[in-house]
Parts: sequence; structure tokens; C-alpha cells
Amino acid sequence: MEDSQLVLLIFYPDPELHVLPAPVGVYLPNFNAMMKNKRTIAAWNQPMRWVLLITVMVFTGCSNAQNGTISAESILKQIEAPEFSEKTYNILDFGAINDGLTLSTMAINKAIETCHMNGGGKVIVPKGIFYTGAIHLRSNVNLHVSEGAVLSFSTETKDYLPLVYTRWEGIDCYNYSPLIYAHGQTNIALSGKGVLQGNATNDNWWIWKGKTEFGWNEGHPSQLMDHARPALDDYNAREVPVEERKMGDGYYLRPQFVNFVKCTNVLIEDVTIENSPFWVIHPLLCENLIVRGVHINSLGPNNDGCDPESCKNVLIEDCFFNTGDDCIAIKSGRNRDGIRANIPSENFVIRNCSMKNGHGGVVMGSEISGGVRNVYVENCIMDSPELDRAIRIKTNSNRGGVVENIYIDRVKIGQVSEAVLRINCQYDIKKEGTDTLYPVIRNIHLSNIESQQSKYAVLLQGIENQQCIYDIHISHSNFNGVEKGNSIADATNITFDQVFINDEAINQQ
Repeated sequence: MEDSQLVLLIFYPDPELHVLPAPVGVYLPNFNAMMKNKRTIAAWNQPMRWVLLITVMVFTGCSNAQNGTISAESILKQIEAPEFSEKTYNILDFGAINDGLTLSTMAINKAIETCHMNGGGKVIVPKGIFYTGAIHLRSNVNLHVSEGAVLSFSTETKDYLPLVYTRWEGIDCYNYSPLIYAHGQTNIALSGKGVLQGNATNDNWWIWKGKTEFGWNEGHPSQLMDHARPALDDYNAREVPVEERKMGDGYYLRPQFVNFVKCTNVLIEDVTIENSPFWVIHPLLCENLIVRGVHINSLGPNNDGCDPESCKNVLIEDCFFNTGDDCIAIKSGRNRDGIRANIPSENFVIRNCSMKNGHGGVVMGSEISGGVRNVYVENCIMDSPELDRAIRIKTNSNRGGVVENIYIDRVKIGQVSEAVLRINCQYDIKKEGTDTLYPVIRNIHLSNIESQQSKYAVLLQGIENQQCIYDIHISHSNFNGVEKGNSIADATNITFDQVFINDEAINQQ
């Protein structure tokens, strides 16, 4: 546990002060990297009127006590689906019109609020097409989209005001309301065999990406303008207070489709979600989350399928992903914001899912500054010439983060265009540059993997002269149709046990 310490901060008062604060013990899982980062030290010292004596007490051999692995079975025992009252509320009774043209936002939200105020239950979206703006869920409400029902979402920005708190690619801000949103609620669900249609195309939301393949042309506004996405990055770097980060009109940052923030006991089940403006499902700072039987078909820019961020106790099962970006991407905040919050994503079980198009099947990163641990991926199928990688971990020395205790078992891969396992500690550094907040990726296990076609079996890229990638173990696996074998750079203790590439046994590294 060479990168984890208990730091004892002993404060000596300024001569003008007359109170001696008590010593404070702080556990920091990535202290060595933080101490090398001058920005971190400056941030600590800036508000202090005391001189600090820092005593570092290093504890070795105790990683199991602090960051130990928890079994998949133990995780599942902690996750329970929310339960709801049997009361029902049909949105037609609140004035919703199923003609696909009349805006029913107020009626839908009135039904949700009434259900909530009466102790909860099920808000029913019956058959028909309902045109709507932002829908906000409340505690103890199950929004049930019936088979044959379509919630068809407006592409007018005015229908997603006022601004709400969220994270945009891992950075805290206030932005347009996601299409379906909840903040600080408990016992909520989005269920049913119906369709959630985002209506995003190259003529509306997607053009904001600023790429010609999504309809953008020179002179058209986009998120790439200096006062737009770059301004949000600057707010993060300068640690501008979140309440001052008001985006919305003129910033061209697309809203997520489903974004539940700081919620507990969450169920997203059976719905089909299509054509999202941005990330499709984005649970943020949630606990006890189930995503089950969801069908996602959304091929636009940054159309990640399911991106749990800084979440705990998560089950994703029996889902289908056909996406324009990562199918599942586990995240935990970006750069300064992620470091300040320091909330990992932990305790995940992902099983029985199918991945088609996307940048990666199951991904960790790149917004991963808070770390990821205890992830189990089991019995999944990944197969498409438009799927770049099966398992992917991506970060850099600006993001940092500790990724550990990852177990991938019984995954069948037909075809991926790059690698079955891709770990990259130099992600996007040509654009972002480098820093000294070095990531740590360790204790990664792949077993019983069957792959039929890829350029690489294993592709690892660490950071020169830094121990960023280590303890990667692959066993009982067959990689066929591999063009270039393995490529491993700046990684240590990579082991292969009964592993074959194109029918040839791989020697221990």
C-alpha cells in the first residue's frame, strides 16, 4: 500500500490567534502523487493562517482493511429494488395529450408531484405519443412508461430551464436540465416497456459537438468556442465556486438524457432509450442503483450508454447497448473537482449485458479522479466491427485516480477493432498536456475470456518511470484472430496463466 498514508496535521497558530486547533488525522489514498502536485499543496495552504507540521505515518500491508475487495455476492446483498405504493396516477387525468404535438410537460410533472405529495406510487404514461420537456422525478414515485407509449422530448432549449446542478463530463456546474432529472430523491424508478425518444439529430443537439460528421459547419456555434466548454475547464482548474458556474444558453453544453443526482434506492428498468443529446443514463453520487433490462440505441456524439459517476452499490444487468461512445463507463469526477470531492465509484456488478457499437464495452474513465474499485463484469457479450475495445481503463496524469479490484469473467467477444483489454495512462495528453497526479491501476483480473477477432489481445500503456500499471492477471482465456499480439509498455507484474493467442500459449511476463 505504498501510495496510501495517514497524514497527521498539527496546527501551530498565527501569533494573532489565541486558539490552538486539535490535530487532525486524514487518510489519503494517493498521497504521494498529491505531495508532488504543487497545485494541491497551494490549495491546502491558501486559506490557512496556521503553520502546518505534517507527519506522515505510512501503513503497509493494510490495503484489505482500507480498500479491500468485497465479493460480488456481498455487493448484491446490499442492493435492493425500491418498493412503491399501489396507488396509480395516469398522466391523462392531469391534462397530458397523446397527440405527439402538444407539450405535456406541466401535466406530467403535476402527476409526479401529486403522487409524491400523496405518499408515492406509480405515475402511468399510457399508450400514445406524449411530447414533453424536462421531467423531474420525486421521492417514492415510479414513472412507468407503458408498452406502446412514447415520451417524445422537445429539442427546444427553453424547455430545459431553469438550470440545475449536475456534472458535465465530470465537472460540477449548472446546466440545462437533463431530459429526465432527479436531485436528492429516494425510492425512485423509471420503468416500463415504452420508449424514451430524445429526438437528437445533426439538426439540433448533436451539431453542438462542433464536428462536421454531426452537422457542424464553420461559423455555427458549438461547445468548442472559447467561452463554452473551455470556460468550464477553466472553472475547474481555478476551482471557481460551483454556484458561479452557470452554463445554459450560449454555452452549447448538451444535456444528459437521464440524470439522477444524490439519489438513493434507484431503479431504471425495461425502457428503450433512443437518440440522446449527450450521455444517456448518468447516475451521479447515487447509492443502491439498479439498471435492468434497458435497451439503448443512440449513436450520436458522446452518447455513452450508462455512466455511473461516484456511485456505490450498483447492479447493471440484462441490458443492450448500441452507442456512439462507451457502452458503460464508470466515472468519479474530473481533475480538480474529482480530487476535491474524492468520492470513488465502488461496488459494481455488471452481468448478462450485450454490447454492439461503441468506443468500449465496459470502461473505467476517463473522468476518474476519485477512483474506481470493486467491479465485477460477468457473462457479457461484446461484438461489432464498430466496437473499439471490450474492457478499457483510461486516465492520465491530470486525472489521477486509483482503479483497483476489477474482475472480468466469462466474457465472449466476437470482434473488436482495437484491443480486448486496453489500459491507457496517457489518454488525450496531446490536447490536455501532462501533470504529476499519476494514476494507479492495479489488481485487475480477466478470466475465461473468449475473443474471435481484434488487433491486440492486451494493449497497456503506462507512464515512463512511474509505477502506474501493475498486478494485471489474465487466466484461462483464448484470443483468436489477433493481428499484433500484445503490446505492453511501462507496466509491471503482468501475468498470463493458461492463456492462448492464436492457439499459441503466452509465457509469463
